[in-house]
Amino acid sequence: MGKALVIFSTRTGETKGIAELIAEGIRMEGSTAKTAAISEIKNEADFGGYDAYVFGSATYHGEMMQSMKTMLFLAEKAELQGKVGGSFGAFGWSGEAPDRIYETMKNIFRMEMVSGPLRLKSRRLDGGIQMAQTYGKEIGKRIKDR
Repeated sequence: MGKALVIFSTRTGETKGIAELIAEGIRMEGSTAKTAAISEIKNEADFGGYDAYVFGSATYHGEMMQSMKTMLFLAEKAELQGKVGGSFGAFGWSGEAPDRIYETMKNIFRMEMVSGPLRLKSRRLDGGIQMAQTYGKEIGKRIKDR
């Protein structure tokens, strides 16, 4: 059974809700999934033992939250190359954070990314619950296919 770690940075709780739905989707495909607030990640050892990593941040003033930027520098030391990856985030206007996280994971960490980042204004709008679970299922399937 595969294991995934879903890490989120949030201001209002929306990104946390999306993280929980992605984790549900991963579990639906038979893997285990742990969600963690970014404040729970203290050192590179906290990344150990997972087959997949999904990072999410709200977009705030056109950027990912500072805590996510800091965590990405830590993750770079964790040698995630070849692991399954995905990114997500909530946004009000522009939604750049998930794209920037995705590109970092793909091009700097050299992870095996699922198709594009997940961007949602809210998990409660326009089928957001299903979209987040489906994204999690895609990650879960990728874990099984390894």
